[in-house]
Amino acid sequence: MSSQQNMSTDRMLDHCKAPNNGTYQALSYLMIGEFVLGLPLNLSVLYIFVFRFKFWKNKSIFLFNIVVADFLLVALLPVKVYHYQHGVRRSDNDVVCKMMLFMLFLNRGASIAFLIILSLDRYFNVVHLGRRNCVNVFKKSPQISVIVWLLLLPLTIPTMVKTFECCNSHGRVKETYAHDVTDTFREVVFFIQIIIPFIILVYCTVRIVSRLKKKTVGEKTKLRRAVCVVMSVVVVFAICFLPCAIARAVLLGVRLQNMQGAEDIAVQVYDSLMVLSYTDCLLDPLVYCFCNSGFKDAYISTFCPTFLQKKLLTYDSGMGTKATTTTSGGRTNSVPIIEK
Repeated sequence: MSSQQNMSTDRMLDHCKAPNNGTYQALSYLMIGEFVLGLPLNLSVLYIFVFRFKFWKNKSIFLFNIVVADFLLVALLPVKVYHYQHGVRRSDNDVVCKMMLFMLFLNRGASIAFLIILSLDRYFNVVHLGRRNCVNVFKKSPQISVIVWLLLLPLTIPTMVKTFECCNSHGRVKETYAHDVTDTFREVVFFIQIIIPFIILVYCTVRIVSRLKKKTVGEKTKLRRAVCVVMSVVVVFAICFLPCAIARAVLLGVRLQNMQGAEDIAVQVYDSLMVLSYTDCLLDPLVYCFCNSGFKDAYISTFCPTFLQKKLLTYDSGMGTKATTTTSGGRTNSVPIIEK
């Protein structure tokens, strides 16, 4: 009887072992695909932003910060692949485990924060055109981006607390008060950083679309670009962030009910959707293209074949964007919605 109880206890404590090796092997190969596609894509985007587009001169500092967050995420994928292929959800080394969660929380928070800032920028420049707004002022200051990163740090502290179990959460084991507070804070941060930005995003989208319907035909080209920006961010949220938040809520509910069989399934669904969320490093370049046609033109002229350049750049000019020449020799366009 005592032996069975010990096995049950071990089962409860060994919660970071993969409940189904086949599922995690498949997820590891999916992450390999994300890494193989994401690494060259994000390196090429970094190259364009730094050497061709010169983001600091084109008021695209917030976009550059999203690139940095995406690149850091891609760099972490090989570690996750290694763990999944060895049948565990995280490293046995507590330091590695906590650092991985710390970086994932930080990168996810940064990506969401800067995507929402971009959406707010479009909102203010469309719905409140002509008025001074803090976003328009902030985007001209590199220091603001540093402050955003620093503000995100306190939200990642729960992953570094000594009493924090990397894969533990409410309902798993009997917790101390400090442990319970840490877990609660982590879960609150996880949901707030997705739900509140999504509400803001929906509001901005509705207001911009409403503004578009009221404008005359001649002004609609600029507004359509703004709609494309916020809709591209909606797509990123709908694919990468919302599903894993819903799966997390279901997992916590099942765990509190102490339903081990259902929890094994919920864990696999949650981890699968978390792996899907890593595709934001592949989807974010769509946001860059919609946000700034200058970046798009610089990217096309650098990496696309000549025959494709002509078609894509001709299509872009047909959308009513204004072309200028950068110091790097690449063709860039100002964005009327941002630049006033």
